[in-house]
Amino acid sequence: MTERTTCAIVGGGPAGMVLGLLLARGGVEVTVLEKHGDFLRDFRGDTVHPTTLRLLDELGLGERFAALPQSRIDEAAFRDAAGRRVVFADFKRLRIPFPYIAMVPQWDLLDLLARAACEEPSFTLRMDAEATGLIREGGAVAGVRYRDRRGGGEHELRADLTVAADGRNSVLRKAAGLVPREYRVSFDAWWLRLPRRPEDDLGALQPNIRAGRMAVAIPREGYFQIAYLGPKGDDARMRAAGVERFREELAECLPLFTDRVGEIASMDDVKHLDVRLNRLRRWHVPGLLFIGDAAHAMSPVGGVGINLAIQDAVAAARLLAGPLRRGRPSPSDLDRVRRRRLVPTVLIQGMQRLMHRALLESVLSRRRSGPPEFALRLFRRAPWLSAVPARLVGTGARAEPTPSFARRRPTAPR
Repeated sequence: MTERTTCAIVGGGPAGMVLGLLLARGGVEVTVLEKHGDFLRDFRGDTVHPTTLRLLDELGLGERFAALPQSRIDEAAFRDAAGRRVVFADFKRLRIPFPYIAMVPQWDLLDLLARAACEEPSFTLRMDAEATGLIREGGAVAGVRYRDRRGGGEHELRADLTVAADGRNSVLRKAAGLVPREYRVSFDAWWLRLPRRPEDDLGALQPNIRAGRMAVAIPREGYFQIAYLGPKGDDARMRAAGVERFREELAECLPLFTDRVGEIASMDDVKHLDVRLNRLRRWHVPGLLFIGDAAHAMSPVGGVGINLAIQDAVAAARLLAGPLRRGRPSPSDLDRVRRRRLVPTVLIQGMQRLMHRALLESVLSRRRSGPPEFALRLFRRAPWLSAVPARLVGTGARAEPTPSFARRRPTAPR
């Protein structure tokens, strides 16, 4: 079966859904293909940063978002050798409408975006639609082939522009023959949940370092989401050692949670993330554009990947809505997206690589038991410096303006 649209977006994650919503509001016919039947997948990027909160508000979705179950993080802190708390990222110092990071299950955010997009007559969302390859004509991409995972049928979706927003393991990137430049990463991440109690700190993110491991307890609505960082390739050893040994390692790293690590029933409760950091040299071929993790996979450090992907989508919508309304965007039109987003991407990845070398690699090799002491002294003596990391994490190096054609009446910040 063959279908036709103006813009085909592969991947119904945050970047794909934001781009689809914005283009539809700009009068562009859009079809989003999502390979899963729903958005219910655990331990995805659940951080919603200040720039995304502002975007949602300017799209007229602020009240809907505020109604979602969520927790808020307004600062991040380490403890020094004397046990004193040192804030190194204070979002409250930022003079912006939303000076915090909202922690919201990603399926709720995606459902909100999908509902808003489906209100636009030019938007179509196809679930259980798994992209399998590209359609090529005359040396350019003319659409995408996909399989209906419900009915089992094979389909062709022809489009003036195809956008790959299908993540770090992009099927379309492989089909296009593009290989990203990989940067060395020496650690992986494991995700799990632990119970939260009324007396627990609700607004702060506090990394903990012990015995060659690092763990971060992220306060969520009704529980803590734990990010446990260890050497790359350690997943097989951890699973072979069993859940009891993992509980001991986690309790050693997070002593305040010793009384609740028993809630981890088995290693099936611990989800492994193979951490990657890479970037494409070219973000397009004729008729095909890459955004988000398909163009640049991010480390979980700072939780900035989702925000960067959404900013890619905003830039792409603003730069390409006009060319799409007029016909097929040219290669130079597509390259404008890369040129616009390359500097913030390089800066954020550079920050992550610096953090890997300065902190994580030293901790995991046991050369260091915490952040550099000079850095802790600096932040203790000059607390105002905590606004700098907050700015980099919260808004990034370049905040994209919401396209005027997509704006709706904003709601007041809460």
